[in-house]
Amino acid sequence: QVQLVESGGGLVQPGGSLRLSCAASGIIFSINSMGWYRQAPGKERELVAVITTGRNPNYADSVKGRFTISRENAKNTVYLQMNSLKPEDTAVYYCKVIVFTGENYWGKGTLVTVSS
Repeated sequence: QVQLVESGGGLVQPGGSLRLSCAASGIIFSINSMGWYRQAPGKERELVAVITTGRNPNYADSVKGRFTISRENAKNTVYLQMNSLKPEDTAVYYCKVIVFTGENYWGKGTLVTVSS
C-alpha cells in the first residue's frame, strides 16, 4: 500500500522559514517525479515545485528565489525549504509522486500558516 507522509507544516511569522518533508513508502516502481502543490482557501490547487529525474527543478513564479525543492532518492523523500514566507503562502501543502509507469499518488497535506 502506497503511503505519502508529509510533515513540517505549522504557524510561522512573515519572513520566517519552514522545511516540509514527504516520505513515500510502499512504492514498487521507480519514482519519476516528486513535487509539492498547495491549495489556499477558496482557490484551486496549484503547483509549487517539482523535481523530475534527469531534469532541473521547476518552480512556480511566485516562489522562485524563496523556495528550494530537493530529493533524497535512497529514502524516497522530497523536501521543500521555504524561506522569506509571506501571508499569501498560507495553504495546505500536498506532496505528489509520479512513478515511471504513470501512476500518481498524493499525500494528505500539511497546513502552513504565515501570520503575525
